[in-house]
Amino acid sequence: MAFKTPLKLVMAAALTLGASSAMAFEPSGKVECIAPSDPGGGWDFTCRSVGNVMEELDMVPGSVQTLNMAGAGGGVAYAHTVSKRAGDDHLLVAASTATTTRLAQGQFQGLDADMVNWIGALGADYGVIAVSKDSPYQNLNELMEALKEDPRSVKFAGGSAKGGWDHLKVLIAAQAADVDNLPRIPYLSYNNGGEAMTQVVGGHVDAFTGDITEAQGFMESGDLRVLAVLADERLPGEFSDIPTAKEQGIDAVGPNWRGFYMPADISDEAKQYWVDAVDELYASDEWKKVMKNNGLMPFHVSGAEFEEFVHQQIQDIQSLSKEIGLIKQ
Repeated sequence: MAFKTPLKLVMAAALTLGASSAMAFEPSGKVECIAPSDPGGGWDFTCRSVGNVMEELDMVPGSVQTLNMAGAGGGVAYAHTVSKRAGDDHLLVAASTATTTRLAQGQFQGLDADMVNWIGALGADYGVIAVSKDSPYQNLNELMEALKEDPRSVKFAGGSAKGGWDHLKVLIAAQAADVDNLPRIPYLSYNNGGEAMTQVVGGHVDAFTGDITEAQGFMESGDLRVLAVLADERLPGEFSDIPTAKEQGIDAVGPNWRGFYMPADISDEAKQYWVDAVDELYASDEWKKVMKNNGLMPFHVSGAEFEEFVHQQIQDIQSLSKEIGLIKQ
């Protein structure tokens, strides 16, 4: 005689199986986070800050080890991830608008955005243009007037490669201020924002272009004076006294999201685990505290939505780069 299993038991078994499948991946052993820069820059901050909070929230079995891998504006780390770490579901790589900028401009030779898994973003820096405390430029308009008279009169230093996001922020502001001959504006590339700021504070370079989180330490010491933040409105809290470019008559906005990608060929379960981890971390009080203390503004997309966002941003940056002459038409 055949016995029929009650429907409620079938449903319970299905739910249990579904839950088990959803929990099929959990990190075990060492988790690495590649920061595509030397210590001290925004990518390094992303890895170390997120790693600390993940440990605090018990999202990982041990520590998250930050591995600094500078070079080619993130290209060395990207190529390493694509060519040597496929299938590695214990590897996160810090990314930002600088990453999509290099992809948009074809700077990662032979590599594109479809060669990695885009996990999510958990905050945004906003760009700043700053000078040393002894600089003759008192506001953004004075600096832009100098560029109008001679585009080569002000040398900028930033932590991205030439044509990267830090460089683009200067050109976006200069374009909005009606400066001619944008490609003639000198830009000096350093491995990270900290090194670039040291050159500006030391009087070797005229101005710094980077993000608010990078500049915070030198701002607090009084060695760096921020002329403008490239945001739609003034930032909250301790940054509220910094004027925007917009309120100085220069319609320039430059947000820099912070997030992660992972190698290709990881399982769907592993990818979903890390997407969920980014979501949980972003919602936590611990991460909100990190954001508040370091000038990160609210910005969060993850999973498929983040992948779509990345591809759209690459398309937008390609158009901008062509418009200002960084990519030949």
